[in-house]
Amino acid sequence: MSFENEWGELKRTAMEREPSSMTLNQLPAEGGGGSGNADLSVNQDKLGAIGNAAYSLHGRLVKDGNHARTTTEEAATAMSSTGFRTGAAMKTVQETWSSQLGTLLDACAHVSNHLDYSAAQHARDDQEIRTALTTSAISRYFT
Repeated sequence: MSFENEWGELKRTAMEREPSSMTLNQLPAEGGGGSGNADLSVNQDKLGAIGNAAYSLHGRLVKDGNHARTTTEEAATAMSSTGFRTGAAMKTVQETWSSQLGTLLDACAHVSNHLDYSAAQHARDDQEIRTALTTSAISRYFT
């Protein structure tokens, strides 16, 4: 069965089970949002700890992630030049390792930098809100 035929059959089956309609998600009429039992909370200390862990991991990966690179490349070259097929496989493993290491380093840097930026931006937003409240026209009516 071709992809188009299979996809068409799946769409027909879905339409038969539930005809097209629009459903809006909403809160129940009897209550409001939030039960008071929040199970997710974040504060600046927790975000800072996560950012610090990502920064530390990045530093360790930079230091330890490539300690066998030169030796592995030399061994792969030596084995390839003497006719061992293992040399090409070893070179492939080293290239894959380097690629994956680079991806992980980028991810760690992204997490660390994003959390640093988010914390700083949050502090700027809080300051802007405090400043706006004290200088707004409505504040004159409360003094």
